[in-house]
Amino acid sequence: MSAGGSVEQLLKQVSPGRFDTYEALLDALADSQMWMLLWTGQAGSPDAQYGNMEVAGYGYAPCVTSAQELAASGWNRAHEVVTGREIATALFPERWGIWLNPHAPGGGVGIPWLDLRRIATGLDRLPAGPLRISEPALEIPQFYALLTHNAHRTPAVRSLRRCWVQPALGAPYLAIGLDLYDGAESSVEAVRQMMQQSVSAVPEGLPVSSVSMADDFDPVAMWLRRNSRPFFDRDAPHAGAAPTAAPGFGYGYPRPY
Repeated sequence: MSAGGSVEQLLKQVSPGRFDTYEALLDALADSQMWMLLWTGQAGSPDAQYGNMEVAGYGYAPCVTSAQELAASGWNRAHEVVTGREIATALFPERWGIWLNPHAPGGGVGIPWLDLRRIATGLDRLPAGPLRISEPALEIPQFYALLTHNAHRTPAVRSLRRCWVQPALGAPYLAIGLDLYDGAESSVEAVRQMMQQSVSAVPEGLPVSSVSMADDFDPVAMWLRRNSRPFFDRDAPHAGAAPTAAPGFGYGYPRPY
């Protein structure tokens, strides 16, 4: 079976709530070829521009998954053949997704830009969305006290935030948002050591991860910036409590419809 055939078979199986099948589709897309539909220009030309469509307020570039689907689509302009990982790397920084086989019965399947980011950087490195994100309800004062103490001793740290993340697949975890004064290698290493020294106070079996608040593309960091206040803030040590935030189901992803 070719990689393209694998993608097309998985497309037929994707349905609401089948996150395992959708995850398999993302994995198959990474090394499969995509036929990107060009609205203007020719493949490789400076004036080449992908087609675009908007669904639920999000932008997508339409594409097809094989030469056979290209013929079936009736597209009579130019196209460009790239791998899923190549197009993911090109589009996610612009917050554009791709829409697979929009001509197909049922309208095809959209891959939002956050999932293109996961394809580009590695599916195993980022949690599977949509994410349920909320304020942590865990009572773990020893961990927060030790982390705050170590943050005071780590000059690179400006502030720390926290949230509870439930991925679409996999175990929920506590996320710590790290806001640093700079991204120098020495600062990053100091903060890595700070986290390593602090997790000794985490109850056994509780997963803890960290996210850079400087990452403009991370849905956890986006949620933290919008919905939380720091529990450690070197520049505002007497800041008030965090605002109450409703669980952010699907944060950063289109709502299902």
